[in-house]
Amino acid sequence: MTAEIIKTKLTETFEPLEIEVIDNSQAHAGHAGAQSGGGHFHVNITAAAFEGKSMVQRHQLIYKALGDLMKKEIHALGINANAPSETSTRK
Repeated sequence: MTAEIIKTKLTETFEPLEIEVIDNSQAHAGHAGAQSGGGHFHVNITAAAFEGKSMVQRHQLIYKALGDLMKKEIHALGINANAPSETSTRK
């Protein structure tokens, strides 16, 4: 459920060319963060909004878009945020 909310919020904010949200929470059962209800997620996203931004700036934009989810629903978040120009050179 939370993975879909993450995907929806990021899609609405960034209109990505590609987005994938992976829920890794099951692998962290028993972990301190899991006890408080927060999940472990990984996001792969490609969006024009990341063009010309540093990795730190990209992460900050994503954290801002997720807002209050970062306080309880998300305990850990891995992020791969790319600009379209970066993905086209890797293919």
